Amino acid sequence: MMAEPLLEDLVEFIQQTQDARELKRALAVKMTLQGVMQREIMALLQVTSGFISKWKGIYQQQGASALKLGYQGGVGYLSTEEQQAVIEWLQQKDHWHLEELQRYLWQTYQVEFRSRQSYYDLLRQAGLSWKKSQSLNPKHDEAAVDAKKSKLSNSSDSIKWHWSREQCEH
Repeated sequence: MMAEPLLEDLVEFIQQTQDARELKRALAVKMTLQGVMQREIMALLQVTSGFISKWKGIYQQQGASALKLGYQGGVGYLSTEEQQAVIEWLQQKDHWHLEELQRYLWQTYQVEFRSRQSYYDLLRQAGLSWKKSQSLNPKHDEAAVDAKKSKLSNSSDSIKWHWSREQCEH
């Protein structure tokens, strides 16, 4: 069994942590140190025996602080205030283009995202859909579309005839 001061350290860690993963680690260690059977811990916490052994060993070597998560996430490129300002800017526009958003972010905040997904996320947060920026295609001309359809249907007959004729000649 562990010395009492370390167990007190563990109890304090359990009371202070707000992360469920850290809590699960600490509870597995505490229960083990209190003599609870591993199979009971596994059933209660839905963990493996390897999980229990790993975190017990880490705790015994390094103390309760070693049970904290190592990765705390990356720092965002835009502060919360800057992100809100970009969202407001996007919402004021009738039409937008991804390149325009990229240019705005660079000129205003010197930010360039590695992934297009980050731009799409900003657009989504502004309530915009990047897949459908305009309700109608401004270049859409009903007469031109009908003429093209007519031309294609007429040319398909000649293509079939031409194809057939070419096959007969060989």
